[in-house]
Order: sequence, then C-alpha cells, then structure tokens
Amino acid sequence: MNALLVVAKRPAPGYTKTRLTPPLAPEVAAQLYEAFLRDTLDIMRRVRAARPIIAYLPEGEEDYFRALAPDFELLLQSGPDLGARLDHALTRCLSDGFARAVIMDSDSPTLPAAYLAQAFDALDTADVVLGPCEDGGYYLFGLKQPAPRLLRDVQMSTPHVVRDTLALAEAERLTVAQLPVWYDVDSAAELDRLCVELNALPAHRVHHTRCVLRHVEKRLHGS
Repeated sequence: MNALLVVAKRPAPGYTKTRLTPPLAPEVAAQLYEAFLRDTLDIMRRVRAARPIIAYLPEGEEDYFRALAPDFELLLQSGPDLGARLDHALTRCLSDGFARAVIMDSDSPTLPAAYLAQAFDALDTADVVLGPCEDGGYYLFGLKQPAPRLLRDVQMSTPHVVRDTLALAEAERLTVAQLPVWYDVDSAAELDRLCVELNALPAHRVHHTRCVLRHVEKRLHGS
C-alpha cells in the first residue's frame, strides 16, 4: 500500500498566506488557503491505491481536520523545521509498512491528479521522486526508503531547494525521478496566474477555490 500525504496547517487570519496580504485582507487569505486545501484533498481522492493522510499543525487541531476530511488519516507534524517535519512524516509512514510514501503541498489547487499517480509509478525504478516548482522548490517529494539527509540537510524556502536536494541525492547515490514542473500559489503574481488558469479550466474543477475567488477576483484585476 502507498501513503499519500499533504502538509497542512489550520488557517488563521494574520498567520496564513501572509504574502497575499495585500492584496487580500487577512481573513480572505485564510479562507483562500482553506479552499486550496479542500481542492487539494479532492485531487488526492482521485489517486487510487494510496492511503490519504493529512500531516497537520498545530497540535490540538484534530477536530478541525477530522471535520474537514473524515475520510483521511491524521498525522501530527513533528520537528523543529520543515525539513525535519517532512522527514518525520515520510519515515513514519515507511516504518509503518507503506511501500511508498509521497508528501505534497497544499498550495497547488490545480495540480493534475495524474502527476500524483506518476509519482508512485516513478518509485518503481527510482529511489526518490521530486515535483519541482518554478521557484526552485518542490510541490511533491516521495521515497520508498527513508532518506533523512535529503530533507534535514537542505535549507527549505530558498530558490535552490531542488538543486541542493539533487546534489545530496547524488552524494547518497540515490536515483531521482522528476515530475513535470508546476507552481504553488504564494504571491500576488501567482494568484493572478491562478485566476487566469481557472478561466481556462472546466467550470466544475477547483470548486472551493473558485467560490472564494468569485468575491475577490475583480479587486485583484483592478476592475
């Protein structure tokens, strides 16, 4: 069995998606992040033969996430920084008997579900799978055996996360498969790009994000 995890935090105005404030009010930014998360959960539900898991923060918010996704398992994130938390979540799943474990972000609500299926297929032959972002980070990371250095020894949230991860994988003699490049929505420019993309997608796609953006899209475009 495979494990498919998403990294998530309970949204809170003033603490969630702060790079989107402005143009959004803090309350709207928090609502938009929850919409991103809900749409991400819908994407994950389309992946067969994978156990869906929310790796969540902060501690004590089990009830919120249980209500949000009663069909998902919950795993509290543990560690002093993002790399340690990713390593903990993946290693925990692999130690629990999952053959492959893939973890993804909750900031890419239009990510094709096919990329998630490709990630598990890639691990048939590769040791590591990466979904690179255009900003130099990644939207997805997967393993079939623990590889702590690739997560704990890389400085996250920099433009060279993928580059540094690939260098460490080479040093560890691990083979890496890369998925198509995608983007996450952290900035106003990326949010504007998302609005353009949504206009080109079928109306039933990305439902939760669309509901929030209907109320702010005119403001974003200055009309």
